[in-house]
Amino acid sequence: MSNKFAIRISDLRKSFGTVKAVDGLSLDVPAGAIFGFLGPNGAGKTTTIQLLLGLLEASGGTGMVLGYDCATQGQAIRERTGALLEHHGLYEQLTAEENLEFYARIGQMAAGERRVRIRESLEDMELWDRRHDRVGTWSRGMKQQLALGRALLHRPQLVFLDEPTAGLDVMAANAVRDRLATLVQREGTTVFLTTHNMAEAERLCATVGVVRSGRLLALGSPDSLRSGGASLVEIVGSGFRDDVIDDLLRLPGVLTAVVRENQLEVELSEGHESAPLIQALVAAGARVEEVRKGQASLEDFFISLMQEESA
Repeated sequence: MSNKFAIRISDLRKSFGTVKAVDGLSLDVPAGAIFGFLGPNGAGKTTTIQLLLGLLEASGGTGMVLGYDCATQGQAIRERTGALLEHHGLYEQLTAEENLEFYARIGQMAAGERRVRIRESLEDMELWDRRHDRVGTWSRGMKQQLALGRALLHRPQLVFLDEPTAGLDVMAANAVRDRLATLVQREGTTVFLTTHNMAEAERLCATVGVVRSGRLLALGSPDSLRSGGASLVEIVGSGFRDDVIDDLLRLPGVLTAVVRENQLEVELSEGHESAPLIQALVAAGARVEEVRKGQASLEDFFISLMQEESA
């Protein structure tokens, strides 16, 4: 494996009949950081993970994970990686400690190492005091934290996480994010993360890739993607009627215009100024009290990219 990249993908393709789930995907995932793999439902994210783990046979192209070929060395990849995919994979009739003991034995971990790693994992997830609890009695957030501990039990160099905070409450989701950030900082683990939560991706990810219909649309750090194009103009006032918004959307450079209570948020493409926007609002009879300019969020960038692809 290159010291620089944990994953290298070149023209990777996977079709199911006439459906192209992954369509010529090429990207490199840096080692020792969190990589965000973003896209709408049906974009090919889960299929890509299954290809990288050697669970599906590609229709074309290549994938290398930790220096191993996905097509021929899937077992070696799975032995060296962790995964938390659609299901948490826990046995609810067993205790937390028994669940980790079961998976450690499957992984042929020596008895002494098992004891150490099970305790470390439960302590890392702040679950040691609940180790004798039957998992079926736990909340979804606690189960997800234990499942994350299971995926990391054997100290993998790389872990695949498919929407690990989906459906969790705010506190549980925040706890999972904190564990991930600590893991990368402390152990240098590479995390391949899919999420629909753009704020989560902004907070955690050093690099993100945006896919749709199995194709890569954008790749870079959250900062570079945000600054590479749109700017956000926030206008406080009144009179932002539907016909006024329709007229704004016809102006050059206006990508989106959304009214939230007494505030109008307008996304402008690169190189376009806000002055014509304000002039148009005043001419239409709107009242402008305050204008604030800022950088579009990753969510703004994502929505704009999806709209451009749909146009």
